[in-house]
Amino acid sequence: MLKTKLITSSFVVTLVLSMILTACGPQRDTTVIEQEASNGEAPDKPEELTFWAWDDVISTFQVIGDRYTEETGIKVNVIDAQNADLSLDAPAGKGPDLYYETHDRIGDSYLQGVASELTLTEEQLSGYEESALEAFTYEGKLLGIPSSVETIGLFYNKELVPDAPKTIEDITNIAASLTNTEKDEYGFLNITSDFYPTFPFLTAAGGYVFGENEEGGFDTSDIGLASDAVVEGANLIRSWHENNYIPRSVTYDVMNGLFRDGKVGAVISGPWGIPDFSSGLGDNLAIAPLPTFNGNQLQSFLGVKGMAISDYSENKYWATDFALFMSNPENSKFLFDELQRIPARGDVTVDDELYQGIQEQIQYAVPMPNIPEMAQVWNPMGDALVFISQGEDPKEVLEEAVANIKEQISLLDGSN
Repeated sequence: MLKTKLITSSFVVTLVLSMILTACGPQRDTTVIEQEASNGEAPDKPEELTFWAWDDVISTFQVIGDRYTEETGIKVNVIDAQNADLSLDAPAGKGPDLYYETHDRIGDSYLQGVASELTLTEEQLSGYEESALEAFTYEGKLLGIPSSVETIGLFYNKELVPDAPKTIEDITNIAASLTNTEKDEYGFLNITSDFYPTFPFLTAAGGYVFGENEEGGFDTSDIGLASDAVVEGANLIRSWHENNYIPRSVTYDVMNGLFRDGKVGAVISGPWGIPDFSSGLGDNLAIAPLPTFNGNQLQSFLGVKGMAISDYSENKYWATDFALFMSNPENSKFLFDELQRIPARGDVTVDDELYQGIQEQIQYAVPMPNIPEMAQVWNPMGDALVFISQGEDPKEVLEEAVANIKEQISLLDGSN
């Protein structure tokens, strides 16, 4: 199980939004922006707020911004910042009041001096998924307000697999019964060379990426990817290749195309795959949580998108207020209806049955580590998984991968 620091109500203790110095980060303004002014009123409203975003959310976020303008009188400008450089523009006074961010980049954003620390009330945080808040927490500091979440699930073709596979044994049995390589037909496919969708199976018997330090953060010297439990998962993956259930050379394009064409019983994918698979399979497409192993639900990586407040903004109070407004139940539901972004709230249930399968798996998802050192994990683990698929000894391969990760982290930290 990936060791992560859980967010509890102990950190939501005051009615303030704080901008503080941190010994491990860049120099910050020590000014504390009070959540309520001394006279009980909020700070004066600015004429406008600037929100940097990217991807396909711009127009939808502007609609929500216009709603906020109607309620508060504050104009919201949603800017497409796909090609902007926040770390340069914000210090130069050309940055936003708040910006759209993925949780796995929030640690970098904080260390660069851009993301502000937030201290919000328990009432303000009520309704958000605890894991989503955890994802936006770095070294014990809440640095963002979650908007949407995503993870992977088990996609299956009901014509070939009438009932959702419940266990890994079910998956293996389906692979054995439906695979006919001469006809390009398969019971189960996954891109086992990619650490992201393979993580649940690799750690089925236990294991983690980084351990936990005394402060509740990540201990990057403790990498749990070569443990006996992970070796057990690697042997499972190797067996799928040895039995020709999964081709060693399968790619996403090939896997997705075969599944869409009705030649695969089940695959591992995420909400991004739903439109394409629906166009091919129609009502035969179904999505379930990942299966269990020895009675334990497989854990997947959780990805979270949300809003961070710029430490350079002069309107932190109102930027935070807008971020909370954007991600309230009504607007979270609107974001799903418009863009199928699954709400980062436990008090909002999506209507679409397919997305409900992903939403159910989110209960068992763990936030992808949001520290810069995580970037050093992907390539060594991807290489290790390729070697495992080719039949090499999992223990040796994983130990070499962990050694490579530690070496890269030491170079990143400048300790070599």
